[in-house]
Amino acid sequence: MSGHTGTAAPWRATLAGVGAIALWATLASLGTLSGNVPPFQLTALSFALATLVGVAYVVATGQGWSLFASVPLASWLLGVYGLLGYHVVYFLAIRLAPPVEVSIIAYLWPLLIVLFSGLLPASAGGTRLRWWHVVGAVTGFAGAALVPFARGGGVEFSGSLVGYLAALLAAFIWSSYSVASRLFAAVPTAAVTGTCALTAVGAAVGHVLLETTVWPSGTTEWAATVLLGLGPVGIAFYLWDAGMKRGHLRLLGVLSYATPVLSTLLLIALGLGSGGPLIWLAVGLVVTGALLAAADTILARSK
Repeated sequence: MSGHTGTAAPWRATLAGVGAIALWATLASLGTLSGNVPPFQLTALSFALATLVGVAYVVATGQGWSLFASVPLASWLLGVYGLLGYHVVYFLAIRLAPPVEVSIIAYLWPLLIVLFSGLLPASAGGTRLRWWHVVGAVTGFAGAALVPFARGGGVEFSGSLVGYLAALLAAFIWSSYSVASRLFAAVPTAAVTGTCALTAVGAAVGHVLLETTVWPSGTTEWAATVLLGLGPVGIAFYLWDAGMKRGHLRLLGVLSYATPVLSTLLLIALGLGSGGPLIWLAVGLVVTGALLAAADTILARSK
């Protein structure tokens, strides 16, 4: 998987990115069902399983381990910066500030993806940022920000300033990592296997230094933990890599706002959460934002 092969290739990659978004919508439900495993420990376990997903893919496709030797050092550094850096900073944020408020701030990353996409050179697929891209991204963010209220809760920024700054940094790290991945479109997505392994090691170190080990208890918690590693923390990162490197960046950026909305709907369906009428307004705002941000892309596709 390297480069574009005709007009259909970007849309196939975009669908891969949509697959990642759909898988991330299961993160809250699986995280809830996984019990009381500490965050760094859960991250280490999940990324260890994600590494096995990549190993299985390399073996199944017969790509050979030599592909890792050809990956530029800058690509490795970017991967560690994105996967490990994001999780470390995000976990710091939720230790210092309420998780709901942290999530809202951290979820500025789709908006930043849309904005940062305008900085890409033309050789990497960069195009001029227009007003409807920004309006669409802001509309999508408004939909995501409604989710806490749709769940019957509220927002009260009562945490540490450092916690909120860490959440903002998390948004910057993930968005910049995602957009910068475009500069390494020639690097096979299978290389994410190595990044997942390094992230697993880094999270394990964080767990040893900061947490007390708590293992999943019972079949349900173990199953949820395994599914986390195979899905939203496994296959999802490979799909996202393909989407960012070869798909429609701005469309994927705004569609990412569907994650908290879909996550809430899934929690409600599983009886793990509640939601009011505002959830449907959130859905409408996310869909409207996606259509606005991707208007030119969709129109070009229809010609």
